[in-house]
Amino acid sequence: MMRAPLVSRTALVLAVAAALPLVLAHGGDGGHGMHGNGSMEADMPKDESEYPPTYFAHPEHRGLIVGHIALMTIGWVFILPVGAAVMFSLVSSRYTIYTQFVFLATNAVGVLLSTIYNASTPDLYPGNAHHSIGWIITWVVSAQVLIGLVGRIARVVRGSHHRADSEAHKPTFLPVSEEDYREFRHSNDSGQGTEPGTESLRSNSVSTVNGDHDLDNLHKEYEEDADLEEMPLTSPAAPKTTKFGKLAKLVASTRIWKYFELVYKIIDRIILPFGFIAFATGMIAYARFFEGHGVYSGLAHWIKGGIFFWLGLFTLGRWSGAFAEVGWAWNIRPRPQHQKWRPTAEFTESFLIFFYGSTNIFMEHLGGAGGAWSAQDLEHLAITVLFIGGGLCGMLIESAWIRNLLNTSMIEVEPMPLSDEEREQSFEPATYKFSLNPIPALVIMLLGIMMSSHQQPSMLSSMVHKQWGDLLFGASLARGLTYILIYLRPPTSIYPSRPPTELLAAFGLMAGGIIFMASSSDTVAGMIHYKMEEMFMYTVTMGLVGVLMAWEIFVLALKGWAQRKERRSTFH
Repeated sequence: MMRAPLVSRTALVLAVAAALPLVLAHGGDGGHGMHGNGSMEADMPKDESEYPPTYFAHPEHRGLIVGHIALMTIGWVFILPVGAAVMFSLVSSRYTIYTQFVFLATNAVGVLLSTIYNASTPDLYPGNAHHSIGWIITWVVSAQVLIGLVGRIARVVRGSHHRADSEAHKPTFLPVSEEDYREFRHSNDSGQGTEPGTESLRSNSVSTVNGDHDLDNLHKEYEEDADLEEMPLTSPAAPKTTKFGKLAKLVASTRIWKYFELVYKIIDRIILPFGFIAFATGMIAYARFFEGHGVYSGLAHWIKGGIFFWLGLFTLGRWSGAFAEVGWAWNIRPRPQHQKWRPTAEFTESFLIFFYGSTNIFMEHLGGAGGAWSAQDLEHLAITVLFIGGGLCGMLIESAWIRNLLNTSMIEVEPMPLSDEEREQSFEPATYKFSLNPIPALVIMLLGIMMSSHQQPSMLSSMVHKQWGDLLFGASLARGLTYILIYLRPPTSIYPSRPPTELLAAFGLMAGGIIFMASSSDTVAGMIHYKMEEMFMYTVTMGLVGVLMAWEIFVLALKGWAQRKERRSTFH
């Protein structure tokens, strides 16, 4: 009887949530129509002479630059996540070093092609950041591979010497033929009585004919045994170690080696975002975006869009089971023997929102530095204030100390004898074990709504902003549905519960982040110049995000396979 009201409330919430986007979309259409009608002239492409030459349109040596882009995509998007970064390397797989060398070879060929291309073409983007970042990240990855190679060789050398030492201490038995054994027997011993069931074995007496002769034979036997003990026993020869192996073992045994291992682990965790930065700056240099004053628009859109894209990757990783050991995979956190405090995923999201708002509040007027504040600048400033307040509120909600203080009025109630039913009512609700904090999702939802209705200088720009605003709104709505599901039926297992709504949230964040990056002023100008409609970028992004989500799930599954394989090899 109690389930009917619960189902009714759930259906009502879902119906309201489904109708909310329609209401908001209906209310925003008129605004977009007004913005579009007033700025149709801005959508007309400029004269060809007004656009500077770009690598994208440069007709010479196109094969070199296409080969460079293809190899870098294969290396940084497909090979690096598997072998050199968060998968094989994090689980210390035996395949790590091989995939790292494959990546280095792919990257080296790509760098060679770009070097030849740069030498064969004019410098169309002087002082671009991609060249410097590309070389820095190449040397960083090379250093990581070198550290991993030295550590692996040192482990192999130590392991071979340990096996040799253990083999040398094993007892070694020299084979003796039956004829030699018989000749070694006493001359007065007929050999009878040594077999089971003979009379001499059943008798307790020993008969001797000549005691002196037996004593001489006994001394002779002891002397021969002493000679055998002095003979060197056969043992496996110590493994031959190369000079590089000795050097690797020496380096790995120094005190400073632990710092190299720390650097290796840090690179493991930052190399993918670093590679994303190199990839993004490569696209900027290829299309010659954000020169001069346009750098501020580029930084604002590409940094924010990149953050939302990576938040989508993080959300999909949580759904897949990543960070389950700290309770971030919508599961019960396993209780370790020595429990340490770990922030919740919502606390981390709230902190990032607060940090972004705190640092970005001083950058909203950089584009118009020295001039008067415009209404658009104040709108952006208000958004940063929203990020500061929302992030701070989210962190306070996630604080166990704050929640405990909020329960003070009930904790300090004077104790009195309680019945069994009243005692059950004094227990903490099951939802206390999980974070039900919609503030981060609310901040992202409000950002999407505001940007969907934000006035832009062109119709195309307004439509592109509306696209990523709607996607962020949908992602936030999906996260809200996740909290409803968790509230109605909290997880009871340490295994990831994998709410299906998180797949929708991940898709919306990843797609919204990419289109956010594409809504910058120079990107929109390029779309207008090449007569691309807003749906071109939208449809391409949808297909790309679908492929990337499939690839991430496959890579995380591959990590699990490698980890199981290493465990089996350790046990056997």
